[in-house]
Amino acid sequence: MVTLRTSGSGTWVPTPEDTPFQRLGGAEGVQALIHAFYDAMEAHEPALTRLHRLDEQGRISATSRERLGLFFIGWLGGPQDYTERHGHPRLRMRHGRVPVDTAMRDAWLRCMQRALDARGVQGEVRAYLDGRMGEVAEFLRNVPEAVR
Repeated sequence: MVTLRTSGSGTWVPTPEDTPFQRLGGAEGVQALIHAFYDAMEAHEPALTRLHRLDEQGRISATSRERLGLFFIGWLGGPQDYTERHGHPRLRMRHGRVPVDTAMRDAWLRCMQRALDARGVQGEVRAYLDGRMGEVAEFLRNVPEAVR
């Protein structure tokens, strides 16, 4: 089970001079995080993996990895290359074709938690990212909880 964190428990707040992008090691560090994220997805979340464009080997395509990496680079305070190439992210619209229920949200968060662990992200930046990832994952949930 994933604990959904919708606010970081730390006190660190990014500034233009001190961003998550910088703390993760710039573009190279963010891309490594995204590769670890998709590797975790392929290893542990087959249903989530199947929602992505796959290559001939059945792995999540390099194009998908690069595109999410570009998005995260900008979202975490780095260069806005994603927006320049692809326009506004429109996250809800782009994910609207996929039913995102609580189980899918939690699978996504598990992959990100594994990636952050694999990359050794800790401390106040980890607390901040856990909160922000939880907020975004919940924002993208488009299937209401079942009423019991």
